[in-house]
Parts: sequence; structure tokens; C-alpha cells
Amino acid sequence: MTGDSTTNLTASREVAARSFNGYLMLLLMLLSMGWSGWSGTQLVASEGQSSLALVSLTCGVLAFLFVSTGFYMIQPNQGFALTLFGAYKGTDRNEGLRWTWPWMGKAKISLRANNLISEKIKVNDLRGNPIEMAAQVVWRVTDTAQALFDVDDYKAFVLAQIEAAVRTIGARYPYDDFTHQEVTLRGNHDQVGGELRLELMERLRVAGITVDECGFTHLAYAQEIAGAMLRRQQAEAMVAARKTLVEGAVGMVEMALDMLSAKKVVELDDERRAAMVSNLMVVLCGERDTQPVVNAGSLYS
Repeated sequence: MTGDSTTNLTASREVAARSFNGYLMLLLMLLSMGWSGWSGTQLVASEGQSSLALVSLTCGVLAFLFVSTGFYMIQPNQGFALTLFGAYKGTDRNEGLRWTWPWMGKAKISLRANNLISEKIKVNDLRGNPIEMAAQVVWRVTDTAQALFDVDDYKAFVLAQIEAAVRTIGARYPYDDFTHQEVTLRGNHDQVGGELRLELMERLRVAGITVDECGFTHLAYAQEIAGAMLRRQQAEAMVAARKTLVEGAVGMVEMALDMLSAKKVVELDDERRAAMVSNLMVVLCGERDTQPVVNAGSLYS
């Protein structure tokens, strides 16, 4: 009986490569050129009869070809991963002209920061409302061996993981909370952005990539519910404003009645007090300017 077996990914680790100063090797190449030229003149002088000159010329040409094929240039914040017949031998991060054995494979990789703005994607938030989200991410390669050998295409891997992380964070929180009691995508931008960064770093660790900065560049309700949600927000804002207005008006009416009673300006029975409260509330809470009405009689006639 045979069973299924799985093999875990063997994580690569970056090590420093052994390489040589390219300027010293350039000097050696120039010396081999000079040696070949001198050997050629000796061979011509002997009319091709000097076997020593022929051997010397051959060695000089071979030395020139051998040295000239091992050069490579490293710019700031770049690296070259060196391999020997498919086996990883290390990464060279030394800037300038470098040289290694001609049979070594060389793969250039950038260590610079990359700024990426993802496409807008539609996500269902914690309450199931469809929303649109897009993120801006600053990332860079920290382990060249993992980036080159542990994932097939590390740039495509970053794109896929950003979309997956945005979907995960978007489904973890509601877009908005009108009672202001929950963590929301719109109201807690910094906190949610920090969680997005941690989520991305965990997902991209396998590729030797770190995230320096990230945040949301687009966050909105999807078009099919945007109008309804806007009307709801307007209604909530109107109710909140009315509540504040009424609370203030009640306080002012109470203060006015207390001051009238304390200074004995007028004696009010319950009916007159109710009429005054009604008039004051209309004046304070009305949306339009009130028009005074002169009462020539009494309240009871």
C-alpha cells in the first residue's frame, strides 16, 4: 500500500559570494594583450619558425579570452547571484567592476525600493457590503537567494500577495460604523494600514521580501450601493445634528425659565409655562426665521 507524500519547500538563504576585484583583473587582461602582441611580433620576426613564440602567443590569447569573459558591473543597491552548474554559490553585493570565473552563472537582482499601487478590487467587508479597495506598497528584496530560487517570479508573487492581503484585511473589518464603537476601514486608517503591512510581510517572507510602507489609496463603497449608503450617511448626520440642536435648546429653555422665576420677572402657571416652552422650542429648533406675533389680548381670551 502506498500513501501520498509531500515535500516541504527547502528555504534558501543568502550567503556572500567569493569574487575578485575587477580592476585588478582588467590590468591582468591588458597585460595578456601586451604579451600576445609581443609574442606575435616575435613570431613574425622568426617567419613562423619559432615554436616558443607560437606557444606564447596562444597562451596570451587564451588568457585574454579567459579573463575578458568574467567581468560584470554592480551598481549601488544591486546584487549578482552566482551559481555553478545550477548550484547557488552566493550573492555579490560589492559595488563597481567585479570578476568571477567564466563558468559561473550570474543573475542580476535589484535591491532598491519598489513603489507599487495595486488595481482596484471589489471586496465584501465584515458586514457583507461590497466595497472597492486599492493599496500602495513600498517593498524591496532583502534575501536575494529566496527571491530568485524559492519563488518562480518574485515580482508576480508580490502582485498576487498584495491582492490577497487586501482582500483579507477588507473582510476583517466593516467599512464604517455609524455608532463609532468598532474598528473600521474608513475610521481607523492607520491601524488597518499597519495590519495590512504585517499581513504582507508574513506572506512575502517566503520570497525574501520586506515591506517598508503601505496604505490604502482607494476606499469606497461599490457603485451598486454607493447611493444608498450616501443617503444613510446623510440621514445619520441629520439625526445627530438634530439631537445636538434639541439638547442645546432644552438647556436654553430651562435656563430661561429658571432666570425668570429667580428674578420674579413674571409669574407663570403651568399653562403659561407650557406655552412659553413651546414658543421657545419653535424659535430655537426651527429651520426658518421666526416671525413675531403681537398678542393684544390674554392667553385665556
